[in-house]
Amino acid sequence: MSKSLKRVRAALEAAGLPIDIREVGQARTAQEAADSVGCHLDQIAKSIIFRAETSEDAVLFLTAGGNRVDAEKASACAGEPLGKADATLIRVQTGFAIGGVAPIGHLTRAWLDPRLLEFDVVWAAAGTPRHVFPLDPALLPNISNAQISDFTI
Repeated sequence: MSKSLKRVRAALEAAGLPIDIREVGQARTAQEAADSVGCHLDQIAKSIIFRAETSEDAVLFLTAGGNRVDAEKASACAGEPLGKADATLIRVQTGFAIGGVAPIGHLTRAWLDPRLLEFDVVWAAAGTPRHVFPLDPALLPNISNAQISDFTI
């Protein structure tokens, strides 16, 4: 089991949540993940990482799979201009690789798309591009330290 997968498992355990991590083959995109678990595209909690231009921090935006992050709105949330995060920044600051960034077990500032809260269950990356886990979205703000905000197009 990878270190990233173990970290997500430990974060779920620490939060008192069920451990239901599933290997789904390839789930690098929200559509691949949705197809793999048989859910609506918007039930995928997509992790989008930006680089904060002033602080140089990685910042996380958790959005419904079919939504896109609006750069201006996201910058307003973060309180500073945002740019593209490269793979190295994402790995160093979140501990996860692109395609496997989990909404839990990270140390970055985070915001949450309210669209995710419209579902009974959402699915999120579990630390690798091949693993996902189901979650009650009402728990996401607390376990991810994310603020609910409007940052999508």
